[in-house]
Amino acid sequence: MKSRFLARAAFGFSVAALLPAAAVAQATGAEVVGQPIQVTTNGVTNTVFLDPGGQLRIITPGGATVAGTWTAANGQLCLAVGGGQECVPYASPFQAGAPSTLTSSCGASETWLAGATNQGPTPPAATERGR
Repeated sequence: MKSRFLARAAFGFSVAALLPAAAVAQATGAEVVGQPIQVTTNGVTNTVFLDPGGQLRIITPGGATVAGTWTAANGQLCLAVGGGQECVPYASPFQAGAPSTLTSSCGASETWLAGATNQGPTPPAATERGR
């Protein structure tokens, strides 16, 4: 039994070593901070804004704004509103225009769609050596 566990663990470590660093990097939410995310649950679409400093705004279909907080850690994106918390799997950054169907910690199937994402810093332009 112990040798089966060690063989599985060794296989897992060797596979992880072959993955690109970006695939195992922790998603932080930075790509969507301040950007609108359409979250559809049970046919109802709310617009969620993950604001800087862990603050969040949810705009309901009727135009009401609900405030809360958010965190991204340990492969989970968690939203806390009105004393309750709900988390969805979040292993990689959102891509603009690419919907993700996720199952929340409450068991609800949700479709998350980032309307836009933030760009990382632009790398400096290559220059000719000596000029």
